[in-house]
Amino acid sequence: MSDRSLPWLSAQQLATHYRRRDLSPVHVVDAMLERAQKLQPHLNAFVLIDADRARAAARHSEQRWQQGRPLSPLDGVPTTIKDTTPVKGWPTRIGSHATDETPARESAPMVERLESAGLVLLGKSTTPEFGWKALTDSPLQGVTRSPWNLAHTPGGSSGGASALTAAGINPFNHGNDGGGSIRIPAAHTGLVGLKPSFGRIAQYPADSPFSDVVSQGVLARTVLDTAIALNLTAGSDPRDWRSLPEDPRDYTIGLDEGVRGLKIGLSLDLGHVKADPEVRALVADAAKHFEALGAIVEKVGPLIEPLQPSFEPLWLGSFATRLRQIPTQLHGKLDPGYRAAAEKGMSITLADYARAFEARSKLARDLALWHQRYDLLLAPVTPTAAPPVETLYNSDAFPRWTKGAPYTLPFNLTGQPAASMPAGLTAAGLPVGLQIVGPPRADALVLRAMRSYESASGWAWPQPPVLEALSRVGA
Repeated sequence: MSDRSLPWLSAQQLATHYRRRDLSPVHVVDAMLERAQKLQPHLNAFVLIDADRARAAARHSEQRWQQGRPLSPLDGVPTTIKDTTPVKGWPTRIGSHATDETPARESAPMVERLESAGLVLLGKSTTPEFGWKALTDSPLQGVTRSPWNLAHTPGGSSGGASALTAAGINPFNHGNDGGGSIRIPAAHTGLVGLKPSFGRIAQYPADSPFSDVVSQGVLARTVLDTAIALNLTAGSDPRDWRSLPEDPRDYTIGLDEGVRGLKIGLSLDLGHVKADPEVRALVADAAKHFEALGAIVEKVGPLIEPLQPSFEPLWLGSFATRLRQIPTQLHGKLDPGYRAAAEKGMSITLADYARAFEARSKLARDLALWHQRYDLLLAPVTPTAAPPVETLYNSDAFPRWTKGAPYTLPFNLTGQPAASMPAGLTAAGLPVGLQIVGPPRADALVLRAMRSYESASGWAWPQPPVLEALSRVGA
């Protein structure tokens, strides 16, 4: 096995090599740590790297494979955890000076399941402050950059995870999605990103004002890896009363059943979003693969009203709730965009909040009824390709409601499963994502559609120009 090809192996391929004894978890983890150290100064995708903990876990995994007793099909595969999520023994900084270095006393359920399956945690990945935006930069950790082009963002808020995966550091990395935070960075870096149904993967602590719209997941390079990861992490937890009941389903079964006969709606604007013409064209072309696979694809009319009038109270009010918990003397150290949004949220009333929840219920009901007629929905993930790193999020030039997350947020509000798949590259060489949305709790159907598209498109993306980019900055 060439060390040059090692970064681009899938998790399933790594496990196959472990089983054959022609690769060891120790060698792989050492290689990933070396690559991480090399790329960190340029991508800035890690919050912390714990090489000692990772190497110890890799040695234990190697012993299990030698004994023929792996803990799971992905025992020994390296990954990272997004720094919104507690890992026992590591601090949870969430990109903010308003947090401290106190180590977490316990891990989140997603982390516990990954470690109990034998996966090796290399460290924690970057996020914008409190995960508030679809770009990844923060007052605490600085700017995270895309391996496709260092002048552009890898998206957010799981931007560290997407930069690592796209750069060949681990076959997949943990992320979470409260408004598009898995799908948007996946789209911006040419990855596979599934937001599972709300509650499919238990989450704890639920101490964020956004906890009732957040789903846990991974950013990966293949659909099979995504399905295996969901097998390992799905399930309930007594600490999360909203988690879905245990489901014995194996999400890898039925992946290749195809989409023939499915009725699929295609919406390039959801009724109100103005995407760049290049994005619309790439997504429309990507949708043609479903027709070639035997699905019935129809362009559909307006689906969703503009989100801002109904849902801004939820967004701003949640920011204000957190701001009230931060000592006043630290407000000057917050991301100015976050602070401005939170201060605006101070005027949100209880009546405003109640009307937003009523609108959310209506949206969920309307889309559930729409899915009585259509099995799946196809749409863009973002209106634009990855913006430059200096973009001011939620500014006049890049407003959240029309450029940030207008295609993705609706399906956090409804809890539906939704995914991003690569749709192609712009003329500037930046990836664009195709969104696949399923009915409530139809994760298996979405994965099946993802796999069908992956096979039909035959996409063999060029590896992101990491080396070329690094050569331009003198690496």
